[in-house]
Amino acid sequence: MSGIDRAMVLAAGLGKRMRPLTDDRPKPLVELAGRSLLDRALDSLAAGGITSFVVNSHYKGEMIAARMAKRGDIALSREEILLETGGGVKAALPLLGDDAFFVVNSDAVWRDGAESTISRMAARWHDGGMDALLLLVPMGSVAGNMGDHPGDYHLEADGRARRRAQGETAPFLFGGIQILHPRLFEGAPDGPFSLNILYDRAQQAGRLHGLRHDGEWYHVGTPEELAAAEAAFAGDRR
Repeated sequence: MSGIDRAMVLAAGLGKRMRPLTDDRPKPLVELAGRSLLDRALDSLAAGGITSFVVNSHYKGEMIAARMAKRGDIALSREEILLETGGGVKAALPLLGDDAFFVVNSDAVWRDGAESTISRMAARWHDGGMDALLLLVPMGSVAGNMGDHPGDYHLEADGRARRRAQGETAPFLFGGIQILHPRLFEGAPDGPFSLNILYDRAQQAGRLHGLRHDGEWYHVGTPEELAAAEAAFAGDRR
């Protein structure tokens, strides 16, 4: 067992592409089949064995705080300015401890395959050989309008992930679910920055790995994509 029991859910974005649904609420509180995107992410993490949670917020953060208060013991990391993915996680490190932890995008919507995705990732994690483990979704199985998206990563035979080069296409999309170790942030910049900077550094060191998703994954970035996912998850309404 990996012993990973902590997770952070990224919930600080502005949700511009989801307007008008985000005019009166943050995107993580937009509902899919009767549950908010944020609650879905937290429930999936809990089902995979996670017991300690951190949620960051910015846009309409008071609504995030009120919703999390109803769930119980969840630590909040409030961003007065948007810190992007990397800066947001770095700011929350004091709440996440010294060991590896999950980071999940609040708009990552997935169904597990034969086994919990969270459990599969935790079992794959190898602390001695990894700084980051990304869930990689085969481009052909992505539900949603990806248009001409060229993909994000290649997955090597040894499990290492390699970002596609400029002008290249890649067979996998990053699914917004990952395990990171705090050492990945050593020397990271202050203020806003993207996690992509740290992925690239881990790749250069041979410590960026990927795990192929074996279930369903939905791209939910616009009201139209949300409606498509709503049809797929209609039976989950509760």
